[in-house]
Amino acid sequence: MQIATNETPVKDITPLLALLYGNENAPALVTRVDEMLQRYAARRPHRARAPIDQHTALLITYADQIRNDGAGTEPDSVPPTPLHTLAQFLGAHAREILSAVHLLPFYPYSSDDGFSVMDYYAVNPVVGAWDDIARLDAAFDLMFDAVINHASVQGAWFQSFLRGDAPYDDYFFVVTPSFDTANVIRPRALPLLTEFETASGKKLVWTTFSADQADLNYKNPELLLQILDVLLFYITHGARFIRLDAIAFLWKESGTTCVHLPQTHAVIQFFRAVLTRVAPDVILVTETNVPHADNISYFGDGTNEAQWVYNFALPPLTLHTLQTGDATKLAAWANTLQTPSDQTAFFNFLASHDGIGLNPARGILDNAEIDALVTRTLERGGLISYKTNPDGTRSPYEMNINYFDALTRHDEPEEISIARFLCAQAIMLALAGVPGIYFHSLFGSRGDRAGADASGIPRRINREKFSRAALERELADPTGRRSKIFARFAELLRVRGQHTAFHPHAAQTILQEDARVFTVRRSSGAEQLLCLHNVTGERVRARLPEGTARNLFSGQQERGKVELAPYEIAWLALAQKGL
Repeated sequence: MQIATNETPVKDITPLLALLYGNENAPALVTRVDEMLQRYAARRPHRARAPIDQHTALLITYADQIRNDGAGTEPDSVPPTPLHTLAQFLGAHAREILSAVHLLPFYPYSSDDGFSVMDYYAVNPVVGAWDDIARLDAAFDLMFDAVINHASVQGAWFQSFLRGDAPYDDYFFVVTPSFDTANVIRPRALPLLTEFETASGKKLVWTTFSADQADLNYKNPELLLQILDVLLFYITHGARFIRLDAIAFLWKESGTTCVHLPQTHAVIQFFRAVLTRVAPDVILVTETNVPHADNISYFGDGTNEAQWVYNFALPPLTLHTLQTGDATKLAAWANTLQTPSDQTAFFNFLASHDGIGLNPARGILDNAEIDALVTRTLERGGLISYKTNPDGTRSPYEMNINYFDALTRHDEPEEISIARFLCAQAIMLALAGVPGIYFHSLFGSRGDRAGADASGIPRRINREKFSRAALERELADPTGRRSKIFARFAELLRVRGQHTAFHPHAAQTILQEDARVFTVRRSSGAEQLLCLHNVTGERVRARLPEGTARNLFSGQQERGKVELAPYEIAWLALAQKGL
């Protein structure tokens, strides 16, 4: 079974461009797109790609996540670049358990730890060069970030905008007095507009995320074609997956919420249609940290928008489950999960470089349960980021805390915290979809509260960087937290990769017999798996279907009932008899 991106029919882009820019402009734009694709076809490298299946798992990491502070191997040599060091480290530790690496923005930037891009076509020389990207691409499929809602005000595009240089004079979204922003949905408690002095006078520029990040103007077709060129450039440099960062905010219309607008969906459909023509193996992934119903709208009809959608409700719901010892809400929600076609899949994750979003859980958890998540985050050393509501009030937007810390109590042995944390990870790995694993989760990190406090950036609590030598020493200690978590995580990934029932599209049923056990049934052909996760600190007996079951970790045969220790994971292969 393979996600059939190469079976998607090629769609006519003319109606999409007509919707965005008018019937009179669409034919000329189609011609220009065709010319771009002809030039691109000659540059694109062709290589065999592994299928998307149960082996597929992505590591989410910064390019400079690991630094080699020593010299190179040759006399008088300089230390290898962070990208080179990352490739060496992952080659040594993760090649057999991970198929792909999501490199968070590695371009020159001015703020937001990479998400304020100054040059889309360059590698930040602090982390390496395109040759280093190619070295990593030789061992892993790569996901690149397309940070295309906004660009740095210190970058060349915006500086040209300030001078009034064509074509950049219309690359950024300028707000006139007649534009009604009353209904705009804000993801931050920061000013929506920022005033800049330009060659033609003062202008108010839309800045969704910060005054250093100016929103791009997709009402200008020249900008759309420029961004398409960026995406094609990424593919020529090894991108198998393209993450569309903050894509929900792309298009602005007066009087609207300016989020999830039809034109935004049309832009994504345009990208999908174009890439299907020339790079059908490339997968678009939408990053929309919004309520679940809005989030899954980016699947489109199953053939025309994102192949993968970040499963944003999963992190807070899993956290709620393990903190309360009650899987009821998680199970009920997970039982509703479905994708519109076999070309689409959820990108399942629990932690990332960002915080744990609360909006995706609203409407699934009640207000009291949301407030309890916030309270426990603060009690465990985390921070809370807020957003501004249309009425001017503020509400919690995300929890800034390392996922291990969010699942750890100070009054318990570390072994219990480790077991609870790994139970959460196993739940994510058992669900239908493709897993994305943050570097700090795979290697058992705690939060960096000091880094967050010193920088004034709450998200820095989960963005600590490492010395390779120090990390290697910790991994070599079998009694340490990092070594224990990594070894167990690696075992989960290896077992997952051995069974077709864990394919992203294998059938899934959520069983809700006991709120203390989150139970997932996965099946593919004759293979039937029952995945049990004790979400409590108590011993629990779980009933099994008639017949025998083999524990995929221990090999032990079970019948009738299986006894689960606190936070124990039991993935069982069911015998065909009695199914």
